[in-house]
Amino acid sequence: MASTTAKNALQAKAAGEVKVSPQKGMQQMMKAMAKEIEAALPSMVSSERFQRVALTAFSANQALQKCDPKSFIAAMMQSAQLGLEPNTPLGQAYLIPYGTNVQFQVGYKGMLELAQRSGKIKTIYAHEVRENDEFDIDYGLEQSLKHKPLLKGDRGDVIGYYAVYHTIDGGFSFVFMTKEEVNEFAQKKSKTFNNGPWKTDFDAMAKKTVIKQLLKYAPISIEIQQAIVADTSVKTKIDADMSLVEDESDDYIDTTATEVVEVNDSETMPGQQALDK
Repeated sequence: MASTTAKNALQAKAAGEVKVSPQKGMQQMMKAMAKEIEAALPSMVSSERFQRVALTAFSANQALQKCDPKSFIAAMMQSAQLGLEPNTPLGQAYLIPYGTNVQFQVGYKGMLELAQRSGKIKTIYAHEVRENDEFDIDYGLEQSLKHKPLLKGDRGDVIGYYAVYHTIDGGFSFVFMTKEEVNEFAQKKSKTFNNGPWKTDFDAMAKKTVIKQLLKYAPISIEIQQAIVADTSVKTKIDADMSLVEDESDDYIDTTATEVVEVNDSETMPGQQALDK
């Protein structure tokens, strides 16, 4: 979708024929794709601002500049189509270097934003359960969840995590996973389990996991379902509808990569209580 001029400039740079900075080459690609980006954005999001934010993210991260420009644009387009700003203090979405490609990841606050934006969710939150808390759940025809954290004394070790949503019309649902179940899930699904935030911020990642599991079955828009599918995806092709583009992360192996960076959502967690009220 990039213009011939932008493509040629980037190809010439790679061949050493002309010196074009990564920022300049990316700016040319984004300028050429301005109409496509604007068409992908929800009406409440400014195309100019979004491009500025994305270019700032690219310029501020040397690892992103070393990635395939097409994969950066693909990740950016996914963020655009979900109406989430990438790599800002808002914590909505992240464009993350993954070897020589770029991985798109929805942030914790991005999940909350999309749920709230649906107009059907009143509140949504996640908490950990500790062994000395009062906790009880019932499944079946009449589901119920009761959690009273121990207010004095040692609450004990974390034994599980749950997420809850309440709809505008009074409905609700919840998901609970034991710590062992979360750990097993993370080992199977996370590409960076052994060297990412699962090791440094397990609780934050666990809460995001139960939120994602809950939202898979929530009565909300297709937008949040697309966000869940897009989360942690790697794409190198561009389409007017990025949800139709195949995720290449399962097949992608970069033997030159020495580090994979994944989002630390721990900084977004304190804002949860304010959103829940």
